[in-house]
Parts: sequence; C-alpha cells; structure tokens
Amino acid sequence: MTHAMTPSRRGLLGGGGALAALGLLAHVPGVGAAQAADAAPRAGKLKVAFLGLDTADPHRHTGSIAVQQVYVETLTSIADDGTVKPFLATGWEISPDGKRYSFTIREGVRFHNGRLLTAGDIRANAMRVRDQVRGGWLSAPMKLVESLEAPDDRTFVMTMKEPYGPLLNLLSELWIVAPESDGWAQTVRTPIGTGPFRFGRWQPNVTFEAPAFADYWQPGLPHVEAVEFSLRDIDDLSLPLRAGDLHIARVGYDKLESVRADENLEVQFMKDTTWWFWSFNNRNPRSPFNDVRVRQAVAYMLDKPAFMRFVAGQAGVVTNQMAAPGQFFWDKAMHDADRHARPNHDRARALLQEAGVDPAKTPCRIVSWQNSYSEIAVEAMRNLGFQVEHLALDDIGAQRRLGQYDWDLAPFASGPRADIFLRFIRLMSDGPNVGLWGGTRDPEFDRLVHQAIAVVDLNERRRLYLAAWQRVLDNYYTVVIGHAPEPIVNRREVTGYAPGFTWGQHRVDGGLAFAKLTARS
Repeated sequence: MTHAMTPSRRGLLGGGGALAALGLLAHVPGVGAAQAADAAPRAGKLKVAFLGLDTADPHRHTGSIAVQQVYVETLTSIADDGTVKPFLATGWEISPDGKRYSFTIREGVRFHNGRLLTAGDIRANAMRVRDQVRGGWLSAPMKLVESLEAPDDRTFVMTMKEPYGPLLNLLSELWIVAPESDGWAQTVRTPIGTGPFRFGRWQPNVTFEAPAFADYWQPGLPHVEAVEFSLRDIDDLSLPLRAGDLHIARVGYDKLESVRADENLEVQFMKDTTWWFWSFNNRNPRSPFNDVRVRQAVAYMLDKPAFMRFVAGQAGVVTNQMAAPGQFFWDKAMHDADRHARPNHDRARALLQEAGVDPAKTPCRIVSWQNSYSEIAVEAMRNLGFQVEHLALDDIGAQRRLGQYDWDLAPFASGPRADIFLRFIRLMSDGPNVGLWGGTRDPEFDRLVHQAIAVVDLNERRRLYLAAWQRVLDNYYTVVIGHAPEPIVNRREVTGYAPGFTWGQHRVDGGLAFAKLTARS
C-alpha cells in the first residue's frame, strides 16, 4: 500500500474523516524548480518571539519546536490543515499488517556542512532516539521498533513489533541531525541539520540567531537572510511588535483589542488549540491532596467559564477533555457530565469537611509559570481557606521544580501537537515532561493508551482513548478547563507567513522560510 498522504488530522479531530487532497507546493523540487532562477535575493533579518529553546539537541527537547524546526527537518510534515505530508521523505509504503513502513528519501538534500542526506542518516537518528533518549516524545513508539534498516541511500525501512496508528504523525518530530554533529554521542551541542536556516549564535534565555542556508533544497527559500528568536521572558510582546523590534510574536488574548486597533499589525491564529488545566501532584502527593474528595473540592472552586474568558476572551471554550469540542477524539456525553463545568463553593467546603480537612491549618504549594492566569488558582485556594505558597517561575525553573514533586497544585497550559497521542503520552508513566501533569503512574491508563495506538480502526482507538481519559476524570489527576487557538501577531511588512497546525515554525507548506520582509511605508 503506497502512501503519499494520510487522513487529515483536522478531519479526524473535527470528525469529518475526509481525505485531504494531495498537493505539495511549487517550492518542492519537481513541481516549481523553475522559480529558483527567478528567486529574489534574500533580504532582511526576521525577528520573532514564540517559545524558548531549552537545549541545542533536538532529540532531547521538552517543547521547543518553535525554534529548532528552522534548522532541522523530519521525514513527514504536519501541514497547515493537519494533514501528514511528505518532507524529507517523498512518500512511503505500509505493509498490509500495518507494521512495516518503507520510506523513499528525497534526493539532493544537503546538511549544513554540505554533505548529502542518505537513508543511513535517517537510520542513525532513529537508532539514537531509540537507544539513547529516555522519556522523550518518541520513547513510546521506539520501544516497539523491531528493526531499522537502510538497504540503500534512498530507502529507509522501519518495522514495528505491532501496528502503531500515530506513527506517521509522530515522525514529524523525529528531527534529523548529521551524526557528525558535535556532541552526538551524548548531548548535541552544535546540530547540523538540513533546514532553511543554520544553527547559529545561541545565548540561553536571551536570543538565538539562525542564518539562512544557501544550499537549502526547496528552491528560492528562505526569503530572509536570517531569523532572530527572542528567548527573553517578556510579559507583553505587543510592545516590541508595536515598536518594530519584533516582526512576529505570540500575544496574549488580553492584548488583542489594542493590537487590532494598530494598522501596522495583523492578527492570525494557530490551526490547533492550546488547552489549560490544573494538575495535582500524582507522583508524590502530600496529605490531604492525595484524597480524591479534596481534589474534587479544589475542582469545584474553579470557575471554568470565567477562567476561559480571562485567558482567551470569546475564543475560549470550556470542556473537561484534552481534545477540543467538535474534534474526533472529544466526547459530548463525557463533556455534558462534567460536574465542574460551573463552580460550586458550598459543595467544595462540604467535601473538605467530609474529608476532615481544616484548610486554615493546611499548606498548599502552587508551582506555575510567571503569568496572570496562575493567580486565579492562587485566589481560589485562598478563598477555600488554604495557606498558599505560590512559586511563580520561568519556564526552565518551573520544569525543574515540577520534577521535584514537592508541590500540591500546578496550573498550566499546553499547546498544539502533531497527534492526540502526544497529549495522552504526557500522562503515561514513562512519558516525556510528565511534571506538568503531576507525574501520573497508572498502569491501567498506560495499558489502555497502548491498546489504542495499536489498533487501526479509528473508532476503536477513540473508544480506548476515552476509557483512558475516564480514569483521569475519576482520579482527578488533572482538571481540564478549556481550549482556545493561540493568537500570533505579525507586522504588516511581513508577507507570506501564516501560523501552522502546531508550534513548529517550519513545515513543507509554510512557516518562517516562506516569510518575506518588505520596506515599511
């Protein structure tokens, strides 16, 4: 069975189930190569601010795809509509039993050191992730790999021990780095990729600059000379946007009204959603927060509609699930049964009394990022009478503190992912970056998710995912508040740029490589 496309993720999550039309853009070789001769010279430095960069090693990141995807690429790409499309692979064949994937590797792709990409490089990266990376995004599928082969320079074969439904989507996060990159044996320090921009000067928590790669394989790309990422923790990115110090940035919903009033700025939205949640410490819970009645009480103090209006205005939607309302893996009956869709303070206090908890004598440590919405959790717990200690930290500091599991409540948000499995894996015992969800260890949840990804039938996969999620609801591992698409703002002198389905800023049909800078009028 030959595949150059798969069912649209937007179709799956939206319930349509339609196949997306195949149509790689004119930038892909063989379709629009003639434009290379007429390509305009690269001009300008694009200044952007999205997410941070926690490591130079693409295989060991904890969420920094908005930065690293400009210098490394993958076999598959999640396109603007959520479809899986070929990228470093031009296509693939899947065996009838769903276990063997044979990829055709694109010809003429060069690493930033000038060497041509081969199937052996793909195999080397897959082996590195399988054998050296623990708790990463691809740890779960890599445990099911039976063999990795490169029979020739243009063919990479991946054989699984059992069918693995989300594999093509997940391979959009298997970033390919030249094995000769500095630090390959342990932690890559200077990655050599194939992307439209090279790994340049990096000052952690300050800036990262990526110069254009002159020999990039998509003709005419990129259009700018370099991209500079601001990595500073700035509360209001609309200010540097207005001043012209940034060209593209994520902006909070509370700034949208003023941004829309500025004729120099344009508001766009990501194609998938961000979701907000409050997690309990599940790995090492302190009394009384190990009592499900206390967790219920906390959830009853949460005013979900008010919270979503605060963080997302009219764009926010309340639910109790990781999938947004209307998506394929969302369930209306489960949504309608949400006992915490509205706050109930009297019920919260009654539950604490039933559990024998005196909140005035009970400390509650809250860990969060430095943001305004975490204050809602702080205020709710204080209103319930708890003695609150709030640790508001930067991204790296929060990740470290969460991993210590010496806290009680963690209000956070998580952005779009290439497949719904990349949300479920965060609650699995061996998942990546599990601290945001309290380090859940539930063998039955793990079993149900493993079963879900092994089935081919989407309806059965959905049933198993929902059964796993019911365990989350019953045990109050985390309490989902709602969803909204992230707003991305660009200055009007930026053309050709649109946000994608995920935070990744480079994909086969869009991203920063397609952006142009025009002179300000």
